[in-house]
Amino acid sequence: MSEKQAANPAIPPYVPDYGAEPERLLPVEPPQARAVYKIVLPGVAQLPVDALLAVSRKSSLWPMTFGLACCAIEMIGTFMANHDLDRFGIVPFPSPRQSDVMIVSGTVTKKMAPAIKLLYEQMPNPKYVISMGACATNGGPYTEYDRVVQGVDKIIPVDVYVPGCPPRPEALIDGLLALQRKIMEDKRMVG
Repeated sequence: MSEKQAANPAIPPYVPDYGAEPERLLPVEPPQARAVYKIVLPGVAQLPVDALLAVSRKSSLWPMTFGLACCAIEMIGTFMANHDLDRFGIVPFPSPRQSDVMIVSGTVTKKMAPAIKLLYEQMPNPKYVISMGACATNGGPYTEYDRVVQGVDKIIPVDVYVPGCPPRPEALIDGLLALQRKIMEDKRMVG
């Protein structure tokens, strides 16, 4: 024994421990298998196709502006620069063949009803309708006249109602955001 060990008998000599014999002989399991795209592209997220389609529909609404009366002025004001609907992905489009949202703003008469139905049928699926103002929703102050339709929902299905006479641009923006929420909820119902 050396002098140090003799002086301090509490310190045992160092012997490396490799573990018990049965534990050392166990087979080594390979690491968890990972998808190839996660190895090649580590920052890529995996989404279901229906969620991706719903997000793209929600974020690229093209409303067909269909102004019939005084509510149309407020609808035009909504699409001006100070409200900036481009940040929501909402860009107005004059053609029904490329639009996916119809905003009916104003008094719907029985003479105009066939034109509204025809334009709705020309829109590609999926299509949505926003009824803007009291006149488009239930006839407004003109309910007693027989030539006024008591709401555009008697002609075509309506997804969102925007109340007011006429509603402010902020109310229409709120209606468009409600439509975006509805699109995402519809995706959950289908999936």
